[in-house]
Amino acid sequence: MTFAHNIAGPDGQFGAYLAKPERTNGAALIVIQEIFGVNQVMRDLADHYASLGYIAIVPDLFWRIEPGINITDQTPEEMSKAFELFGKFNIETGLVDLKATIEYARTLSSKVGAVGYCLGGLLAFLTACHTDIDASVSYYGVSIDAHADKASKITKPVMLHVASEDQFVGKEAQSVMTTMAAAQPAIHLHVYPNLDHAFARVGGEHFDAQGAALANQRTAEFFEQSLL
Repeated sequence: MTFAHNIAGPDGQFGAYLAKPERTNGAALIVIQEIFGVNQVMRDLADHYASLGYIAIVPDLFWRIEPGINITDQTPEEMSKAFELFGKFNIETGLVDLKATIEYARTLSSKVGAVGYCLGGLLAFLTACHTDIDASVSYYGVSIDAHADKASKITKPVMLHVASEDQFVGKEAQSVMTTMAAAQPAIHLHVYPNLDHAFARVGGEHFDAQGAALANQRTAEFFEQSLL
């Protein structure tokens, strides 16, 4: 896909989807992609957050591998492509691009939050550990347990949405995350019983309307308290 907006990072320019509200509430949100690129799901999420008054920005974090990825979870070929991209993705350079996106967002708003899904859920957590982001929300972030030792760096509010039956986040990983959250007052962890990975992805195989509605309500209230 082509982007109408570009962000200047230290390693070059990369595209971003930008959704502006009719009337801003004074805050911006970095919406962090899944492994399917800046696809319709991510753009719809940005539009949703814009409808709540946020300036919403979805940076293209796969630009170093292949710019403009726009695929779904609906076919085996696309799933294979998504996991291929995930395998090539470098978290450290992804954080470089997120820092650049945050810097850009601060030219539009003094308060900036991050919300990420799947891969983006991990990156939202790491953004809280390594940047000056004002608040972060992670939906079913993968491999957060492997970075639990970094939680001590978190000083701003973080919310984690965890599916109890997540096929990519096992019980042992969830136990590590629960222990981490209990030791860090800034982290608010919610577990959703009997739900699987990507339960909030509209149109996805494991979408659960009730679970998604609850998580989205908690997210909206969290950002209202943390950013507004």
